[in-house]
Amino acid sequence: MSTAVDHLSTGRAAAADGRWGAAYAELAQVDRVAMDGHDLVALADAAWWTGRADEALELRESAFSALLSAEDVEGAARVAVLLAWDHISRGAAAVYQGWMAKAERLLEGRHDSSAYAYFVTVRGFNRMEMGDVAGALPDLQLAEQLGSRLADAEVQAVARIGRGRILVHAGQVDEGLALLDEASAAAVSGELQPFEAGLVYCVTISACQDVGDFRRAAEWTEAANRWCDRHDVTGFPGACRVHRAQVLRMRGRWSDAETQCQAACDELKDYNAWITAAGLYEIGEIRRRRGEFATAQESYRAVSEIGVDPQPGLALLRLAEGKVDAAVAALRRSLEEAEEPLRRMVLLPAQVEVSLAAGDLAAARGALAEFASTVTSYTIGGMPAPAFVAQQHLAEGRIRLAERDWAGAVRCLREARSRWQQVGAPYEVAQARMLLGMAYRHQRDEDGATSEIEASQSTFARLGARLDEERARELLGRLETRRTFVFTDIVGSTQLVETLGDEKWRRLLARHDQLLRERIVEAGGEVIKQTGDGFFASFEHPKAALQAAVAIQRALAEEVFAPDVRVGVHTGGAFHPEGDAADYAGQGVHMAARIGAAAGAGEILVSAETVQDLTDTGSLSDPRELPLRGFSEPVPVVSVGWR
Repeated sequence: MSTAVDHLSTGRAAAADGRWGAAYAELAQVDRVAMDGHDLVALADAAWWTGRADEALELRESAFSALLSAEDVEGAARVAVLLAWDHISRGAAAVYQGWMAKAERLLEGRHDSSAYAYFVTVRGFNRMEMGDVAGALPDLQLAEQLGSRLADAEVQAVARIGRGRILVHAGQVDEGLALLDEASAAAVSGELQPFEAGLVYCVTISACQDVGDFRRAAEWTEAANRWCDRHDVTGFPGACRVHRAQVLRMRGRWSDAETQCQAACDELKDYNAWITAAGLYEIGEIRRRRGEFATAQESYRAVSEIGVDPQPGLALLRLAEGKVDAAVAALRRSLEEAEEPLRRMVLLPAQVEVSLAAGDLAAARGALAEFASTVTSYTIGGMPAPAFVAQQHLAEGRIRLAERDWAGAVRCLREARSRWQQVGAPYEVAQARMLLGMAYRHQRDEDGATSEIEASQSTFARLGARLDEERARELLGRLETRRTFVFTDIVGSTQLVETLGDEKWRRLLARHDQLLRERIVEAGGEVIKQTGDGFFASFEHPKAALQAAVAIQRALAEEVFAPDVRVGVHTGGAFHPEGDAADYAGQGVHMAARIGAAAGAGEILVSAETVQDLTDTGSLSDPRELPLRGFSEPVPVVSVGWR
């Protein structure tokens, strides 16, 4: 039967080897009264690495007291610094300052010690994290000197990654990445303790992602995960999962990425708010791409509640919901607050997309110009990262499409497609291909257009990007839902209100609504919604839609006094918007609405393709070409005689 001494001995050995699960299992069975300060530190580390953050905090506080009582001042100071780091990770800045002040007081007159070197390192690193580069650099340089003189590998590594990150963000990317690679190599080789090794990986991967070097980030992510496996830990804790999820999402493995992020958030929610926010943001991005708008918004809201800006994801969600003004306002706020160039780089491609949707070509061009200028400041080996180049070409391709520069759009979008393929980002490749297909179509290259859009549709379907897939199907004319849509509208309603007065207008409008609704339902149609002074209705068959349109005009003509109504009819593809199975959206709906708006007073205007296979349609006018806003080519339409 194992004794407390056996558990203590076995637990110490497991902790020394970094086998944290085994260390916790053994040391947790020992009465803490029988442990010295170093044993409590080992148990705290084991608790921390196995996802027991609150217990680790309590154990470190006990270890601090035990080491201080044993007059191990430097050991106590080092634990105080660890406690400070625990609290700043939770966002408790005041508690962080308190423990750092306690450590500094204990280390007075001991500035040649490893404990003081560690204190200076952590102070410098956290100054860097808070944006105080001027205060951070002297600390990090001093720490690296002390670490070298004292042969303290952990101090040297953390000081190097701090300096490396500062250099990267200052545009000295090659020099910064060289320092980060060196520190990460030390972590791989086993020279560092687990906490410092995990921190090195975390900062290195984050810096690589910041400058668009996703391949380098993926390589270090794989190395970090192998390291986690060797050391029987779940991450830093959880940070490795978030970084891995970011790589998985980029590679199109969305379900795996969401699982990793959810696990990370569960592990970190009581320990590190900022990495939790990163995990929640990734979940929001995945759900937005899937078209799961309600749950995506929940994730972005949780990010905001932590105190982190959930942009550009939330703005792009608003854009997908059709709330263009909200998207514009959200990005404007974020860009006003963002000073750091790399943070602005994250926002600017979204600003291009949102500005184009708002019809603000100048703002889109301005965002692209800033992005292109900043890219040149963050080169790797003298060349901008492929991901940045891909984003730049995709944004310019969108702008050239809006400018109707089809040849320029093709050139940019081909380059975007190629660069995203180089990065290994299937969703972004599919986006570029769908836009490229649209550009080809404008050049009357239907084979090229079909090839690109089909490829994008296949990728969107495989990824689960439902709305993007539907958009691609829409462009191909292959939506599963095909309906005939009818839009009606009262002509000159504003003048009628002024002429009749509010009360008479209200009675006239009520009679109008009753007549139209009855005729739509009698013909087998479905009223989707009222659109101000008219109706939006859906029919399974075009013949029924035409019967309803004729019945509407005849019923109004029989009234003593009735307003003139225009009617537009079109058969086309559509889909149900997220969360509303009773509504329809899509190109078919847009075309029907545009045709209805172009009809004259008392006219039934129908797209020629809607009636081409019908018999007994009554009197039809000769087809005419009708330019419609939002459609590049005129649409053939006919008028239906009903009198």
